[in-house]
Amino acid sequence: MKLSILDLAPVAPGQSISDSFKSSVRLAQTAERHGYERVWYAEHHNMPTIASSATSLVISHVAHHTETIRLGSGGVMLPNHSPLVIAEQFGTLASIYGDRIDLGLGRAPGTDMTTLRALRREPSAADSFPHDVLELQAYLAGESRIPTVQATPGAGTNVPLYILGSSLFGAKLAAQLGLPYSFASHFAPAALHEAIRVYREEFTPSAQLAEPYVIAGVGVAAAETAEKAHEVLNVAKRHRVASFLGRNANKDFTEAEVDMLMDTPQAEQILDMMRYTAVGTGEQVADYLQHFATAAQADELITIHYPTAEQDRLDSVMITAKASELAAAK
Repeated sequence: MKLSILDLAPVAPGQSISDSFKSSVRLAQTAERHGYERVWYAEHHNMPTIASSATSLVISHVAHHTETIRLGSGGVMLPNHSPLVIAEQFGTLASIYGDRIDLGLGRAPGTDMTTLRALRREPSAADSFPHDVLELQAYLAGESRIPTVQATPGAGTNVPLYILGSSLFGAKLAAQLGLPYSFASHFAPAALHEAIRVYREEFTPSAQLAEPYVIAGVGVAAAETAEKAHEVLNVAKRHRVASFLGRNANKDFTEAEVDMLMDTPQAEQILDMMRYTAVGTGEQVADYLQHFATAAQADELITIHYPTAEQDRLDSVMITAKASELAAAK
């Protein structure tokens, strides 16, 4: 089983954004040493606890400090951008770092409606997502759909594309275009099994991919003891609820206020996003991941390690890799 990592470049309490990027480098270096397939970074905007908004720049920074592990976007929210600009950005990355760059694409804004307007994005921009994917793919293949316009850098790099989704729309599009499909079950678990079933049933081979390929997101909190794992996961849950609800309320909550929030319907809804989470010792986590991959018909799992403290997060990455025998498999 292939395991990868989605790094949201989290900004922990008391940590600076600069600290977050240094932590992301250490995370990728740890993942590289321990046999993970890839590390992806997600485009989010106006979120004080997530530092990966300029996704291609984060990829470049981490690529400079690693050697072999694949790095990419999970994903770039394509309707926020011109396909030509994304082709140039990822063509630049591929030209510098070679064949270890991935381009995962989503159609959500990655933010709230107010920030969407600040991005100069119209709500209807998502409607052109399928066309934008084809335009971007053509730029990267050096077969531009727009006469006289080529992506420089970009043309001929053929950076591999992945469709990200949390609904049947992305599943059908990925199947139609013959592209790998990554389902966001780490925050939108409801449609996981139906979306993957549709993708596999409707898949059409393409120049990039002969057989369907599924990546599924899953949370992880691994530690030396089950008690420690549940402890760090509980801290992560509280941080997640406070971040979501505090952002909406434009305030920071005290621990006593978070205690009260944890029993609200809003918190219950937020925590349900973490429905698919492996927690416990390495053996317990590896067993959960294997069963999850089988149930989801996933070829690869992209893990989100929830511990908020950097060392706990690195420990989770290493314990999971050791229990899953990743390095030995490679």
